[in-house]
Amino acid sequence: MTTRTTFLGLGAMGSALAAAALDTGRPSVVWNRTPDKARALGERGATVTETVEEAITGDGVVVVCLLDHQSVHAVVDPVAARLAGRTVINLTTTTPNQARGLATWAAEHGITYLDGAIMAVPRMIGHPDAAIFYSGPEAAFGENRDLLDLWGRSDYFGTDPGFASLRDMAMLVGMYTMFAGFLHGAAMVGAEGVSATDFARRQGPFLASMTGQLADLATAVDAKEHAGAGQQSLEFTEAALDLLVTASLDQGVSIEVLRPVHDIVHRQVAAGYGRQGTARIVEALRSTR
Repeated sequence: MTTRTTFLGLGAMGSALAAAALDTGRPSVVWNRTPDKARALGERGATVTETVEEAITGDGVVVVCLLDHQSVHAVVDPVAARLAGRTVINLTTTTPNQARGLATWAAEHGITYLDGAIMAVPRMIGHPDAAIFYSGPEAAFGENRDLLDLWGRSDYFGTDPGFASLRDMAMLVGMYTMFAGFLHGAAMVGAEGVSATDFARRQGPFLASMTGQLADLATAVDAKEHAGAGQQSLEFTEAALDLLVTASLDQGVSIEVLRPVHDIVHRQVAAGYGRQGTARIVEALRSTR
């Protein structure tokens, strides 16, 4: 007999997670601070509850997908004693240390805590392109794999509860800086009347082809080999960035996006590393703690 799954939080992502469970006939209980968001899931067969206390009555895993770390504590702290012996899967976006803190809190209350980081948007949930990273007790991951796999590809990254979040955050850095770079370029050509749509048609394939260089950069980073063989030198990169800064200013575009990269490269060249490969940027970014 399949035990029920309780979903706390029914924003766009929480609703998508619950809907995917309902689509397979999995008994589901749902709660949201704003009851109206639960109505559609109730019509699909979910048990709608008015309070968190009512939602967690009974057995089964509890899935939490709320706004932020603070909201997780606001919802689950008052019912901690009633969650003892249960498994809580937190899919709220948190920092690695926030996830570790929640794991410590859970252990203090006899709760099994599995942290998850969703690498997808709501419409992707339930499809192969969706991926969710997990970390925490391996047994909790394995015992709930039938549920986790309903949402997308499930990747486990070890017992450190903060590691799923760390992987997530590191990947999002690349995404957001890529978006910012695209928008910077769109502003440059937009100053001459070129539409962002037209620009995207060319920029998209170009960026996709450039990702082929990531493997070589990674090899250099892991080996700490920055001698420059096969890499674009920092001197060359500095010259290119200088031109990009000038061209941007000529177009009346702010260089707020470019300046941090330009300044890092400039400092590396000034320190005598100009002939080394551009992957050496990572050494300027590594933590000294």
